[in-house]
Amino acid sequence: MVKFRKIGILSSGGDAPGMNAAIRAVTRRAISQGMEVVGILGGYAGLIGAANEKDPEVIRQKYLRPLDTHSVSNIVTRGGTILYSSRCPEFKTKEGMEKALRVCEENQIDAIIAIGGDGTFRGATDLTNHGIPSIGIPGTIDNDITATELTIGFDSALNTALRMIDDLRDTAESHARCIVAEVMGNGCGLLSLYAGIATGAVCIAIPEIPFDRERAIQKIASIRAQGKRGMIAICGEGLPCTDGQPYGQGLAREIQDRTGIDTRFNKIGHIIRGGDPSLRDRLTATQMGVEAVNMLLEGRSNVVMCVNENRIATVDINFALALDKMYKNKLEDGDLDGFSSYQVAQMKARCEYRHAKIEQLYKMSYDICI
Repeated sequence: MVKFRKIGILSSGGDAPGMNAAIRAVTRRAISQGMEVVGILGGYAGLIGAANEKDPEVIRQKYLRPLDTHSVSNIVTRGGTILYSSRCPEFKTKEGMEKALRVCEENQIDAIIAIGGDGTFRGATDLTNHGIPSIGIPGTIDNDITATELTIGFDSALNTALRMIDDLRDTAESHARCIVAEVMGNGCGLLSLYAGIATGAVCIAIPEIPFDRERAIQKIASIRAQGKRGMIAICGEGLPCTDGQPYGQGLAREIQDRTGIDTRFNKIGHIIRGGDPSLRDRLTATQMGVEAVNMLLEGRSNVVMCVNENRIATVDINFALALDKMYKNKLEDGDLDGFSSYQVAQMKARCEYRHAKIEQLYKMSYDICI
């Protein structure tokens, strides 16, 4: 087993329920193996900030906070992240990386575990390439990391969205309205798709599947003629604007204009990032946190913890980033250089599997969401 004196842990990008559970698990597992743990406040910006500060006590309070078993007590139940989060463009620069490396050296931080999304993982692989072994833990409510079937925060955000949409249905039923609800997702439609199916939405529009507006509007008119009062339509964040308006807003206007049904638009936004994490997110985050420390002890780094086929597994971060670009049609020249033909075939198969799963659920929704 590889021995470390001290490891750092940070959260970066958008916060997600369950991040605290991962922080707690990493801290307690590392301490049980004789390591010190330091929480890097504000993500990668915390490393930059510490480099610009001379006073050791200020650094301790504002940037690099020692963690022990007591300081992470009871945080498993809390949403958000006790280490705070931010986005840090300076970290992507040569000067920013030099500052971060200097802080790690001066504070004897031997390795880093980073919780967040693809931007967080790019930072982790940069650190690894500069001699600081790093592990990524996927924490994002959007569930838009292609290498894993589940990210920390997705289940909690989904349950919050369900409660809100159920409440909207009460009003829709009382006033015989159709309510078009836009759900966050950062261009990924999984939150919208799952929420739409689970709440009985009359139609669901997501970025991954072409949406048949004509069919949806005819369906709404038909079921109103059959006597249905309240209706919910779901659309995902990231769909193209229509007539300069958010997609859902344009859809609501068209439904009302063409059917005569009183239709309202409601945006379910950042509120689903907050709140207490669900059991599933607490458990998944804890398992990933423990296994991330185990990977470091085994001498492994530059990997991201994943859930595939209901098992915690690891995927090389560079593979995960290229896979994500492939799935989102963002590959650029050179992105696949260095990968074998077998690895590229694995990526393509993974993309096909993910899309097929979404397509299957989407087709099912047309039969049951009325």
